[in-house]
Amino acid sequence: MRAVQVVEFGRPAVVAEVPEPALKGPDDVIVRIAGAGICRTDLHIVQGGLKQAFSQRLPLTPGHENAGWVEAVGADVSHLAVGDPVIVHPAVTCGFCDGCRRGTDMHCAAWRFPGVDGWAGGYAERMLTTARALVKLEPGTDPTPLAPFADAGLTAMHAVRRLAPFAGVGATVVCLGLGGVGQIAVQLLKILTPASVVVVEPDADRARIAHGLGADGVVTLPAEQAVDEVLEVTGGRGAQAVLDLVGEGSVPEQAMRMLAKGAVYSIVGYGGGLRIEHLDMINRELTILGNQIGTHTELTELMALVAAGRVALATETFPLRDAAEAMAAVAAGRVGGRAVLVP
Repeated sequence: MRAVQVVEFGRPAVVAEVPEPALKGPDDVIVRIAGAGICRTDLHIVQGGLKQAFSQRLPLTPGHENAGWVEAVGADVSHLAVGDPVIVHPAVTCGFCDGCRRGTDMHCAAWRFPGVDGWAGGYAERMLTTARALVKLEPGTDPTPLAPFADAGLTAMHAVRRLAPFAGVGATVVCLGLGGVGQIAVQLLKILTPASVVVVEPDADRARIAHGLGADGVVTLPAEQAVDEVLEVTGGRGAQAVLDLVGEGSVPEQAMRMLAKGAVYSIVGYGGGLRIEHLDMINRELTILGNQIGTHTELTELMALVAAGRVALATETFPLRDAAEAMAAVAAGRVGGRAVLVP
């Protein structure tokens, strides 16, 4: 079958012929891919940015935002049938460790991360996963445009759920960046919290999208330059929550300056860093949250909201053969919502 592979870090991914995946265990499932979302993590992978963190070996097939149809199931899989439309949770987990039993599969002691850690991902015609990782969609659903919800959507859901206690009546949540994750996050913040939502996004087209999604305010400046504007719209108090979807350069430092006393800095974007002054953390009683993917429950809840038409995301599809060009378009910011590869 055809698959996109990283064969050399720092060079564009290529399309190659690879063996078909095969069922190995009784809980395995083979999914025929309808769509695979392009995440900025995939761009980092191509450049070698995650090589050490995940002990990556080449060649590697990326793709952790996947949706499609069940093509084959293991002997113990009874709740899924061939042809069922499904969305794929990014993690393959054991189901029995403390993390899994708490429902936080992202903390599984034996977790695997298809498309990232060497397990072949969804930039292909088919992929191997497990029944535990699959959320069944409504019969007749086209899974293609839903693929980005597997990570971009799930991460937004997880982050919003975790910052919700800080986002009560009268609170302001600042969302730094309005890419795919940000667009979903704004919708979820308006659905799940009573807080005022302010988006910081310098791109004019994305700023217009923010207004259309219901943002209460939009600051059309780079996040590094938006502190004074955020303080102004919050009456000098600062925000009760800052959701950082950028995480690069000096953005983390500026995000901390936007926070009110007792506020939370919620991190999704990465690439930068932050020096934490303990006295400031104590005096302002600040909280910092890191967010990694999300739970199966959150993915199920999110897909119910999507099915009800309450959460949506614009997507642009690209043929699998044009993966390198599609990834370049994402890197250059030429995709307004989320790019999806279609085999």
